[in-house]
Order: sequence, then structure tokens, then C-alpha cells
Amino acid sequence: MSEKSFNDYKLSEEIIRALASLGYTEPTDVQNKVIPVALTKKDIAVKARTGSGKTAAFGIPICEMVEWEENKPQALILTPTRELAAQVKEDITNFGRFKRIKAAAVYGRESFAKQMAELKQKTHVVVGTPGRVLDHIGRDTIELDQVKYLVIDEADEMLNMGFIEQVEKIIQKLPKNRVTLLFSATLPKDVEKLCHKYMRNPIDIEIQPPTTASTQIDHSLITVREDDKFLLLKDILIVENPDSCIIFGRTQEHVDNINKQLEEWGYTCGKIHGGMEQEDRFKVMNEFRRGEFRFLVATDVAARGIDIDNITHVINYNLPMEKESYVHRTGRTGRAGKTGKAISFATPNEDKFLAEIEGYIGFEIRRRKAPSTEEVALRMEAFEAKRNTQPTIKKDKNEQLNKEILKLYFNGGKKKKLRAVDFVGTIAKLEGVTAEDIGIITIQDLVTYVDILNGKGPLVLKAMKTTTVKGKLLKVYEANK
Repeated sequence: MSEKSFNDYKLSEEIIRALASLGYTEPTDVQNKVIPVALTKKDIAVKARTGSGKTAAFGIPICEMVEWEENKPQALILTPTRELAAQVKEDITNFGRFKRIKAAAVYGRESFAKQMAELKQKTHVVVGTPGRVLDHIGRDTIELDQVKYLVIDEADEMLNMGFIEQVEKIIQKLPKNRVTLLFSATLPKDVEKLCHKYMRNPIDIEIQPPTTASTQIDHSLITVREDDKFLLLKDILIVENPDSCIIFGRTQEHVDNINKQLEEWGYTCGKIHGGMEQEDRFKVMNEFRRGEFRFLVATDVAARGIDIDNITHVINYNLPMEKESYVHRTGRTGRAGKTGKAISFATPNEDKFLAEIEGYIGFEIRRRKAPSTEEVALRMEAFEAKRNTQPTIKKDKNEQLNKEILKLYFNGGKKKKLRAVDFVGTIAKLEGVTAEDIGIITIQDLVTYVDILNGKGPLVLKAMKTTTVKGKLLKVYEANK
């Protein structure tokens, strides 16, 4: 970690205030190297392992540089998965809360019409998966002529998932005069080619982990027959007794089977894979993030950039087919300077996969034996004690930030010719309220939502029951969460 503080970057008071509320104290290495350069509006290609704080590295300068007055999107952030798009949107909203930065997320398996309606409103930042962004471009439902900043997040995963062609098509639709920031855990040749083709003299930044990946994360491997894997998993969970653990299966079927067997053994767990409804995937991820259960069984979809604090263990029930996936999976643990364990199961005929992975990560994974019957028996009491303890539900990182925010609902919008400036002008004139107390304003055809900050919500709610907006007395309520 650096000894710098976010105050050293000449950030606005609104951004500094949001970071303090979110508990950001000092920048990580990637933030320390990227933020000052990004603020000078230079193209940057960043190679940094997962868990290094990349979202804040691009999210903070973007929130600083976008202008609130402009109604069209000024920044486009491309991510490989829907979960990551939703997470980045939330982070951008949090960083830009006091600047009233409005972010929208667009991804598949969600109503196109709903996204289209959101993009019609004032939107500063759009976060999306390449396929859905291209859909919006194809139907002229997203305006790109004011985009000044492009972020390509998890670029190597875009390549692995076959999105690079779609990314190129999107880039070709963007204004040439823009700043491009590319982030990747690894830099394969195709990603490097993308940098040279679409970026202007990019500054290369490579972040070395504080300790090598092999020491920050304890990597180990057990050779086991396929039929014996589940019994081994059960023993490993008892002996290791993890606080929070992701178990990776290779296919949706593997994940369903592992999850079913764990539940039959009485383990509280969740599962996530691409065959599930998007709403269910979000629900499971949020419950796991809050610590409602300790074991998450997942396909690689959960390895792609999802930020969950304090995952102590990653277990590769099946070795990944792609060597790069090993880095993304194991990068879920040992984040932000903490240590973690990555335990892999390999069948005797998987030497080829293993050799490729070890060649790629640059070190030999330590071989270990399966736990003995005595060892399992010895650890059983501690495991059962933890299993029978009520989980401590973690607070959302934005809870402090949102504590003093009240969202108000007004029964008037675009069809009554109302604009954001009308609400700002009216509310800021109320006694005891200033423009700094007004947060994100969302104007729809028939209704408007206004975030009131700094604990001033009840005061504004009471006053607006008898105050007109542009000559119209609107009904006003506390909005449903």
C-alpha cells in the first residue's frame, strides 16, 4: 500500500467526501499509479491482478472528469459479465454520489425497454456487456457522440469469452477524440494488439503484487480419482474450516451436483452459474457478499471480477480448461493485501492441464496429501461449532454513505415539462437546504425521483408538500426502496 492519500490527487471535495463515507482511507498501488495519470487524460494500459482495486482506479477519475451539466453519456465502461457491470455501476454511483453522477448498467437477460427508458434520461456513465451495448447501438437507443472516456475492464476475459470482435465494433462507433483506459489481469497478444490499434501512445502500468502470487496465496494440489472428489471436498472443508469459500466446478451440471450434495450433508451454501435467471444470480451473490452462507459453488462466471471481501479459500473441484481461468479463480482470495488458500483437485490423467497452468503462473503448485481420518476427526468439533454459529451479516460498504440519503418521489416528470434544474432551483431555495444537499435526480415521463443528502430528507419532504415546482404543486412521498 502507498503512503499517499486521496487528497493528494486534486480531487473535488464531493469525491473526497464520498470516498471517506465509503471507508476508503489510502489508495492501493494501482489507484496510486493510475488516478493521477488518468486525470491528465492520457490513454493507459494497466496490468494488475484481481483484487488490486482497479474499479476505483478508473471510477474515481471518471467521476471527477465528467460534467454534471451534460445530459448525454460521457463515459462508457465495458465489462465481460452482467454481475461485474452491475457492481461497477454501483461503485460509480457511490463515488459520484455528491456530484450527482448518474450511471446506467446495460446487459442481457434484462428488459431492453427498461434500459432504453433509463438511457433516455440524463446519464453520465454507461456500464455494459459488449453484446447488449451493441444491441443499443444497433437500435439507436444509446447516444455516443459525447463519450470522452472508454474503459475496457477485464480485457483478457473479454478475449477468453470471445468478445474482442464486439469490443472493436463498439470502439469504431465512438468519437476518435477520447481517453481510453484498459485493465487486464494478464496481457495476451490480442489484448496488446487492441491497445496499439485503438489507443494513442498508451502509458503502460504494471502492478506487481506486494508479495508474489505464490506467497500471498497458498497454492496446493491433491491428486484424486473423480469418484472420490466429493468425499475429499467434505474432508477438506472440515479440516480447513473456511470462513468464506468459493468451490469452482467446470460445468453447470458439476455445480448443481456439488451444491445438491453439500445441501444433503446439511451445509448451508449457494450456487451460481450461467443457466440461472439473472435476478437469482444477483440475489445469491448479494447473500454471499453479506456472509449469509459460507460456501458458494460456481462456474467461472463468478471468477470474473466480482469483488467480495475476505474470501479465505478457493477450491478448484475441477481444474479449469483455460490456464488464464486459474488466475481469475484463485484471485478471488488473497485480495487487498490479505492472504488466502487455493486448493485444487486433479485427477491422475490431468497432467497436461496442470503443466499448462504451472507454466503460465510461473511456479510449481505444491502437492499435498488428502487429510487423514485422524486429522478429520480432530477438526470435526471446531467445524461443527462454526457451522452451528449464526453468521455475522456484513454491512454493505455503501451503508454509511446511504445512511443520510432519502429518496423522494414526485408525481410529475417530462410530460409536465419538468427538468432537473427545476427541482434543483426549487429545493435549493428552501430554508436550511443548499444545492449540495441534492443528489441524483431521475426524471421519467410521469414521475421524478430525487435523492436528498446529508440527513435533510425529512425537512425537504415536509416543505415540498406546500411548495410548487415550476408553478405546479406535486404530490411528494418517501420513495419505496
